[in-house]
Amino acid sequence: MSLAESETVRRIPFDHRRKRPAPPCSPHDNPPMVFEDLAMPLFNSLYNFAYWLTQNREDAEDLVQETYEKALRAFKSFQLGSNFRAWIFQILRNTFLSSRSRLERRMTVPLSSEEDSRVQPVTFNNAESLLIERTDLQSVRCAIEQLPVVFREAILLCDVEEMSYREMAETLSIPIGTVMSRLARGRKAVRETLAKASTSILCDPD
Repeated sequence: MSLAESETVRRIPFDHRRKRPAPPCSPHDNPPMVFEDLAMPLFNSLYNFAYWLTQNREDAEDLVQETYEKALRAFKSFQLGSNFRAWIFQILRNTFLSSRSRLERRMTVPLSSEEDSRVQPVTFNNAESLLIERTDLQSVRCAIEQLPVVFREAILLCDVEEMSYREMAETLSIPIGTVMSRLARGRKAVRETLAKASTSILCDPD
């Protein structure tokens, strides 16, 4: 997803008493303004991620608002020049997880089982992948919504937000190998769900 870039003219503040240019200000000298410049272009992406996690519009709005509040308070600790998108997405995800009950958070797969499994290459050159391409978008969406959070978020960050594996690993606080495992297993689950739904329709006498 590309964002339009605009050019701004920077003016060096002038110290009239010393009659020479004052040193440029650090971006962190005005955190709210710098934060707004970095964060607001990501609003739609953050809301979309929040909605897929919560599956509720009001909850998603509340989650995004809380994320912005937390991120602004923590912005002084952010290292300028590092990946702001991954940083704020991580805050949103952690906020979501902290708001879930322990029972809800059990909708995950143990890391040990993920890391011990052989990671299959993420490709789209098989019959199951062709099934996804030929299935309507709503069916695919429903199939993704049925996934546990760990798989749902991996598919969203990769296929919708177009994050790299490295960005995903930073956002989710997991190794790149685990990112690949979750992505492959999530896509496989989606294909299996769509295949079952397709078979059910073909077998329906009506």
